[in-house]
Amino acid sequence: MAAKTERVGRNDPCPCGSGKKYKRCHQSMAQGVTPLQRILYAAIAAALVGGLYLAISSGVEPGTRSTGVWSAEHGHYH
Repeated sequence: MAAKTERVGRNDPCPCGSGKKYKRCHQSMAQGVTPLQRILYAAIAAALVGGLYLAISSGVEPGTRSTGVWSAEHGHYH
């Protein structure tokens, strides 16, 4: 008869003996996310946020127009 394996809860001590909670130690590896993947995801997120910031901050300054022609007849740029 096979021994019954107990499921480790998130807040239980990690079975590896580190003394940490399972959620802070080996849970991510059990779910298939490695520490290297976490770093990669963080780097991708930082690049996306940085790109968004650059896209917003490099826009046209308020009160100026870089394209179009002013139409006095219509009172706006075309």
